[in-house]
Amino acid sequence: VDKINCTAYQKKSLLNTYTEEGDKRVSLGHEAYLRTGPQYDFDHYRQLVHEITQAFCGISKEVLEIKGKLHHDFDRPDLSEHIEKLQSKEKQKLELTAKLQLARQRAQDHPEDEGCQENIQEIKHEIIKTKEALSEIMQDFKYDSEECD
Repeated sequence: VDKINCTAYQKKSLLNTYTEEGDKRVSLGHEAYLRTGPQYDFDHYRQLVHEITQAFCGISKEVLEIKGKLHHDFDRPDLSEHIEKLQSKEKQKLELTAKLQLARQRAQDHPEDEGCQENIQEIKHEIIKTKEALSEIMQDFKYDSEECD
């Protein structure tokens, strides 16, 4: 079981790396999209988001499989719960990222609106807090998965 827990942790870590790479692609793609303003090349950006969404769906499916195996096959509901918390925080981070992108576009479209920059900073702070929470959950997952060694 210890080897399985370690493998699950390693696989989840790898999936997190893929998620982070997807986040970077979204961010870079959005920056490129903003540079096409004020006309905006939405079709190209929509295609990028579609590709990344497909990748995230695959990652989510794998994470759910890990969660199910931990809970049912290896009787580790504690580890399964960590996976559930990670999924919830990842969803929150994705929602905040979308909110940030909209705020950045608004700031670009309305440079006279001083509240836009304040809103961007608030959202960035929320994203940082969410990333910190994700890191803590991963640490708890790692610690609990090593507990049986």
